[in-house]
Amino acid sequence: MGISRAVRAGPLLVVSGTAPLGPDGRTVAVGDAGAQARRCLEIIQRALESAGATMADVVRTRILLTRIEDWEAVARAHGEAFRDIRPANTIMQVTRFIDPEWLVEIEADAVVADTR
Repeated sequence: MGISRAVRAGPLLVVSGTAPLGPDGRTVAVGDAGAQARRCLEIIQRALESAGATMADVVRTRILLTRIEDWEAVARAHGEAFRDIRPANTIMQVTRFIDPEWLVEIEADAVVADTR
């Protein structure tokens, strides 16, 4: 597809929509939106760290759900990761994802010191 997990432009670091995939590339926690959100956030954290940032640098997240009624379970997972950071956030329902087993995707934007 020609995309990057994360792109840094000066102090801005943008993490692409992140699906709940395990190391083997398969969907994790089928049917459990909260557990899928935790996996998405783990992947996001690794992407941030690979680009020289941390979760504390995140200023905005976007949560996309196929079942809006899962918002509370996903919000709990988000709160575990961002309780003290409190980024701006949007939650929205979408029709579906590439893989119908995905219940959630999460995006994140961070602002980090430009070290160049």
